[in-house]
Amino acid sequence: MQRKSSSIDEVSIDKRRGIASTKMAPNTGTRTQTRQAFSVVNGGQDLPPLSGPPSNFGSDCGAIDFTKDDVDALLNEKLKKNLNYREKNDKMIDFIKRLKQCIKWFLQLEANYVEEQEKIRQLLELAEKKCNDTESMMKAKEDELNSIIMELRKNLEALQSKFAKEEVDRVEALDSLARERDLRLAAEKLQASLSEDLRRSQLDNASANQKIQSLNDTYRRLQEFNTSLHQWNTRLQSDLEATNTTLKRVQEEKAAVVENLSILRGNFTSLQEQLNLSREIHHVPNIKKWSLIALRKGPVTLRWIFDGHLYHTLEKMICDLPMYIGWSVTLDEAIKQKEALGSEASRLRGNLQQMREDRDRKLAQVEGLQSEVSKYKDFTGKYTADLETMSTKTVKLESTCSDQSEQIRRLHEQLASAQQKLQLSDLSAMETRSEFEVNKAMILELKSRLADADLKIVEGENVRKKLHNTILELKGNIRVFCRVRPLLSDDGVGNDVKVVSFPTSMEAQGRGIDLSQNGQKHSFTFDKVFVPDNSQEDVFVEISQLVQSALDGYKVCIFAYGQTGSGKTYTMMGNPGLLDQKGLIPRSLEQVFQTKQMLEAQGWKYEMQVSMLEIYNEAIRDLLSANKSTFDASRVETAAKQYTIKHDANGNTYVSDLTIVDVRSSREVSYLLERAAQSRSVGKTQMNEQSSRSHFVFTLRIVGVNESTDQQVQGVLNLIDLAGSERLSKSGSTGDRLKETQAINKSLSSLSDVIFALAKKEEHVPFRNSKLTYLLQPCLGGDSKTLMFVNVSPDPASVGESLCSLRFAARVNACEIGIPRRQANLRSSDSRLSIG
Repeated sequence: MQRKSSSIDEVSIDKRRGIASTKMAPNTGTRTQTRQAFSVVNGGQDLPPLSGPPSNFGSDCGAIDFTKDDVDALLNEKLKKNLNYREKNDKMIDFIKRLKQCIKWFLQLEANYVEEQEKIRQLLELAEKKCNDTESMMKAKEDELNSIIMELRKNLEALQSKFAKEEVDRVEALDSLARERDLRLAAEKLQASLSEDLRRSQLDNASANQKIQSLNDTYRRLQEFNTSLHQWNTRLQSDLEATNTTLKRVQEEKAAVVENLSILRGNFTSLQEQLNLSREIHHVPNIKKWSLIALRKGPVTLRWIFDGHLYHTLEKMICDLPMYIGWSVTLDEAIKQKEALGSEASRLRGNLQQMREDRDRKLAQVEGLQSEVSKYKDFTGKYTADLETMSTKTVKLESTCSDQSEQIRRLHEQLASAQQKLQLSDLSAMETRSEFEVNKAMILELKSRLADADLKIVEGENVRKKLHNTILELKGNIRVFCRVRPLLSDDGVGNDVKVVSFPTSMEAQGRGIDLSQNGQKHSFTFDKVFVPDNSQEDVFVEISQLVQSALDGYKVCIFAYGQTGSGKTYTMMGNPGLLDQKGLIPRSLEQVFQTKQMLEAQGWKYEMQVSMLEIYNEAIRDLLSANKSTFDASRVETAAKQYTIKHDANGNTYVSDLTIVDVRSSREVSYLLERAAQSRSVGKTQMNEQSSRSHFVFTLRIVGVNESTDQQVQGVLNLIDLAGSERLSKSGSTGDRLKETQAINKSLSSLSDVIFALAKKEEHVPFRNSKLTYLLQPCLGGDSKTLMFVNVSPDPASVGESLCSLRFAARVNACEIGIPRRQANLRSSDSRLSIG
């Protein structure tokens, strides 16, 4: 810092004036220098050029221009200690002159910004009016086009439905015609097939009848033949019996003859022997020889020899021998004839058996033919009935086909008419479509123009916000955001009276709030007003740049103020368990650590420290103390330890014996927040089930060092959830709760006294009246960027407290606490903060 001061001393005012004169060229030079002078304030982003002639502010100041660094150097300039009184006096006079020039330049700059803001507002009003006119015109045209399109769509749908119905009827008629044609062809085929089957059946019947007649004739002939066979068999049987009788008789006779023949043969042999003997005797001359023969032959021979009668008998038998031989021949012939008759009888029996078998086979064939004839007769009767039925159906189908043909003709006529109408509707639809495309293009063009107008409005709003923030920073005012919570189920909303409303005018939209009490309307305007529908993300977006400046080396303080039950703790802490309900503290820490990672890639290294405390009954309690377990233990610790608030010469604040924890990630801080939430003092009152009974202060100290440039920044982020203000008549507090309420109201009253003193710019500001105001002294004294959330309840029963909160917030918003300074310098040997 001393190096900067000495360098500034060496630069003369004339040199800066010369530089300024070169930059302060007419028209464009002024605008360019204005953006350069506040590039640091706007985060390094130049403002977009504004319409209208540029202002030539600075002419009253002798064409002297100041940059942000010049202002910082001027404010941080210190006198050398070894100067005498005159030199110090000259230096002081010169310093006062430069301060006056700087103040005049800032006043002229502010006037210029007010003028440009007025121009921007007028431009925004013109753009809004033009946009509204364009929107109303486009809406009217769009409504007209929509009505035309709806009517055309209805006509097209009617035509399409009618055409579809006619097409369905036509298809059904064609299908019916095809089915009838198929049925007719099938009937004709079936009739031809049945006729052919009938003809074949008739032919088969005739053939069967012929076969039956032939079989009957054959059967009759076979019957006759069978009868003749029976007769012949009977005759043969009788002949066989006669033959058998004759054969028996012949066999008897043969047996007798054989017996006689045997006897005769025996006799004949004997006689032949006798004859031979006689012949021998006859030829023997002497009796002796004959006697010898007789003796050799035996005594019979001897007897025969001597028996003369036997000789004659033998002669006779010899004579009758041929006759007996004839009888033997006749007997053999009879035997042969008998055998022939037996074989003939066997043959006749075989023929008879074969004829019987042929008769049985013919009878079986006749029976089969008779069954086939009966079957053919049945089939013929059935086919005849079917043929008659099919003939009847054919007649009916022919009549139906003629009706269908007439109906098809009518349908064809209707189809032609429908096609004609369809062509007309197609032409009409094409015309409508072309008109629709033209109108669509017109609507798209209007939408594009509307989007451009919206973009211009958004850009103008962003410019307005940046200018407004710049003006506030130049003024040193405390920014105030107002947030209205939604109505809850336990709020007194029996009647439909709304005590909170929001203006819709362009100037007050998003910044104004109206509160009605006893028929009287109270209007307030703040830097930003959040309606009940705004989410936690919407709220955080508005303060994200302010949180970001803590990493840039600024002190940032955000605190929530309001009556109990108005949503302060929800705004600051939210519900960390749900992603979309996280409060400002968790979201701010996530952003700080995310930005830290990005800056570390650019050569920065950061060290961060966290402390958490609460002010309960005007006593400081360390919420991160390792010995803390219960509320009673914390009271004992508070009595034993006296925490002291101290401010050093550089504007840094620290609390003695307070636990400070080094953190490296948002997860570690979340754990510490949960731990502190378990130790924080909460209680139940008639106005809130879980009311914060103490002021909660979260502090994040940031030290950043750039190794390449040896630059060091020191930032502090204070996030404070104040205890809720409440009236004793409504809270119903007694005992310890009564003391808590009195202590809370006393500290908030001290805060109000400090705000009033700052608003009146009194020399003495009572920061030491309470621990809360003394702790917030750097935030309210001008060294930091301060933002206040005033939380309002829409409950009609709390309208009095809401009005008090809004009035207090308006006074806070009017306070000028000075321009915040960035704590950035070259790195010293000890880069860590000195925290007690």
